[in-house]
Amino acid sequence: MNDHAAAPPGRAGLPRGIWALGFVSMLMDISSEMIHALLPAYLVVLGASTLAIGLIEGIAEATAAIVKVFSGALSDWLGRRKLLAAIGYGLAACTKPVFPLATTLGWVVAARFIDRIGKGIRGAPRDALIADLAPPGLRGAAFGLRQSLDTAGAFIGPLLAIGLMALSGDDFRLVFWVAVLPAFGAFALIALAVHDPQPAAGAAAPRRPRSPLSRRELARLPRAYWWVVGIAAVFTLARFSEAFLVLRAQALGLGLMWVPAVLVLMNVVYSLSSYPLGRLADRLPRGALLAAGFVVLVAADLAIALFEGLPGLAVGVVLWGLHMGMTQGLLAALVADAAPAELRGTAFGVFNLVGGVALLVASVLAGALWDAFGARATFLAGAGLAGLALAGLLWRGRWAQ
Repeated sequence: MNDHAAAPPGRAGLPRGIWALGFVSMLMDISSEMIHALLPAYLVVLGASTLAIGLIEGIAEATAAIVKVFSGALSDWLGRRKLLAAIGYGLAACTKPVFPLATTLGWVVAARFIDRIGKGIRGAPRDALIADLAPPGLRGAAFGLRQSLDTAGAFIGPLLAIGLMALSGDDFRLVFWVAVLPAFGAFALIALAVHDPQPAAGAAAPRRPRSPLSRRELARLPRAYWWVVGIAAVFTLARFSEAFLVLRAQALGLGLMWVPAVLVLMNVVYSLSSYPLGRLADRLPRGALLAAGFVVLVAADLAIALFEGLPGLAVGVVLWGLHMGMTQGLLAALVADAAPAELRGTAFGVFNLVGGVALLVASVLAGALWDAFGARATFLAGAGLAGLALAGLLWRGRWAQ
């Protein structure tokens, strides 16, 4: 892989399977974000500290990342990515009723972890399936579309949470019960409307690695792939959980009912920017677009840390959403470009494992800094780490061959 644009897209549109996977992601994210938008505040009500919230968020996401390695490798070995993706969405749907039924902090944390296991099972096989279905010249658009629809769910969910909290007098459990419905809708859609691609007539069956996680198979992943993994890991250290945006809004005096509006604003920007920027990544140098995303993250952290009041927070949240739209689909497309087709599940699994560990470290560090020095120190540290990642990318100068 190099810093040159990918081959120009053809005239054909994206396959219907990619659209279906996008709407599956959207429905599940509506469900998850209805819960997640309120979860930090709910955990505080149940007695959790800020550091504990950082630990819960980081460990939950790290758990998902570890599971992704094995599910991705298994999808390479089986050659059946849709099956594992459907199992992951089904498990996540089945955990959603636990949130309204839970009466203690332990039950909520357990439900959060099991939900993330479902995310881990589906994540790498789904991303590999998108790479399998998408024409090479449309991979940026394919991942951008999936991310855009997924993120649309991420702001529809908090909007629904706001409305239901207003109508119910801050009834957390009512919101959590309503969140069950789109989760099961997502499972039904992937079960009925998504299929693994069939080999072309007369084409040889794709090679299936006997042991995708063996040293021999991992050695087949090229240097360009490991470069993407390394850059993404440093980047993730600078991008801790969005739960801290919610906590910052609370600290600045935003009312409980309006706290989900922080994630709504971020995800509106994220959703609206992901698809057009994904299409742009099919035409422009991808390294330059990634570097621009790093710059925007630095600006977001500085705005949140240095500007006083809710208007300053809003500027930072908008920039945070923009940097997500510039980078997340792009990183997935870079992994798809670099990895051999028969090892894409493993490649996405390892990529997500490294990112999950980095997110765990970042979230714990953010929580500790917040408790010790306050919110400003947390976001200034994020800006510093993003600046270091940008410096490393610029020092490298170009993508490894």
